[in-house]
Amino acid sequence: MAETEEFRHQDQDELILHLKEVQQLLARQKIVEDLVHRQDMPRHDLVETLVHKQHLTQLQAKLDSLHPADIAYILEALPRDERILVWDLVKAERDGEILLEVSDAVRESLIESMAPAELVAAAEQLDADELADLAPDLPTEVIDDVFRSLNTEEREQLRAAMSYTEGSVGALMDFDLVSVREDVSLEVVLRYLRRFDDLPDHTDQLFVVDRDEHLHGVLPLDVLLVNDPDVQVSALMQTDALTLLATDAADDAAQAFERYDLVSAAVIDSAGKLVGRLTVNAVLDHIREEAEAEQLAQAGLKEEEDVFASIWDSVKNRWQWLAINLVTAFIASRVIGAFEGSIEKLVALAALMPIVAGIGGNSGNQTITMIVRAIALGQVGENSERWLYRKEAGVALFNGLIWGGLLGLLAWWLYKDIRLGAVMTAAMTLNLLVAAAVGVAIPMTLRKLGRDPAMGSSVMITAVTDSGGFFIFLGLATLFLL
Repeated sequence: MAETEEFRHQDQDELILHLKEVQQLLARQKIVEDLVHRQDMPRHDLVETLVHKQHLTQLQAKLDSLHPADIAYILEALPRDERILVWDLVKAERDGEILLEVSDAVRESLIESMAPAELVAAAEQLDADELADLAPDLPTEVIDDVFRSLNTEEREQLRAAMSYTEGSVGALMDFDLVSVREDVSLEVVLRYLRRFDDLPDHTDQLFVVDRDEHLHGVLPLDVLLVNDPDVQVSALMQTDALTLLATDAADDAAQAFERYDLVSAAVIDSAGKLVGRLTVNAVLDHIREEAEAEQLAQAGLKEEEDVFASIWDSVKNRWQWLAINLVTAFIASRVIGAFEGSIEKLVALAALMPIVAGIGGNSGNQTITMIVRAIALGQVGENSERWLYRKEAGVALFNGLIWGGLLGLLAWWLYKDIRLGAVMTAAMTLNLLVAAAVGVAIPMTLRKLGRDPAMGSSVMITAVTDSGGFFIFLGLATLFLL
């Protein structure tokens, strides 16, 4: 990052230290203002105002020294009242950058606190690609005002950026790039670059285009710098560099960036025209957001949740899968209820059956995690499904016989009943087989339905392995022990 920005990147320990400093300033302000407010003194209102301004000045100075991403971290870690107080102290010209950095849930709370004129001013500070990211969260009248303030080129860029679907390369690309012609010398290119105050972030190559903006190749900066200035661009440009279509899936692009260690890549339309570029920072942001969304989906959460959201907002985000979990838990209880007589006759069953269900749930979650990851990496196709069932069944059978056998021996030793040990081994093996089958079936089925393969997976696998484990274990015990 340029020194002129007067910010530096913070490691996690420093970031936490900055958060604590802000929290201490807020706490100190509250204590002192409460004391002053209770004092009976001459010119009380003036003193109270001065004390308030003094603390706010200290807090504002602290915020001015931090990078927008670090301020975003602090805002996310503060309760709503304190968050709005800190947000009001941020310089207006930095609002747009910070709104892009905070999570969706926190961004919503900040936007709610801003007047339309403030939102317009914040949006006008952003490039077209950045504005397209922020636009879905802004009121329609604000977008209209911002759109009218743009010049013709910026309007076209914004229209283009907003036309691409979420999760596509076009939605992630930016328009800030450097292009050159192939029929000029390197000396001409170098003179052209010297006219820039600074190059766009993550510029590792220049894009070679014709007069109609059709992409012909790329010229890496290292090639530009180490070759004779009299050589023409056409002699050194690379025509086999990776290019992406704006309609390509962002997940596929992320895999390409990881595979080929890319810093940037050209983005073209169906006619081969250069429309933008994708950079590694946008790819990393996409990967992080996808990973967070997958974690939330596995737990049955619909969307990212502000830690300090209202009780009602949190309830709305969580209730659906909790309701499903309640139904599945009731089914599991009914399975146990159906075997009350067996449990009364052999109390050991009550102590052992949670083991069968718990191990099955853990095994199923392992399978689901592996399959969801493979789907995300594009490693699993429809032709792979049968092979995956066989492979996971083999793993489950092996683990069931080994660990189920060990538990069976333990049950035999504890309760002096070899038949109980055999039932324990059989139940463990069968439940692991069920967990393996369901662990493959859930994400593959969700994928075929066009849904997120991770959606509610941990809830569903736990429901199946609990009910299935109880039924298998208690059913076998009823058949062979009673």
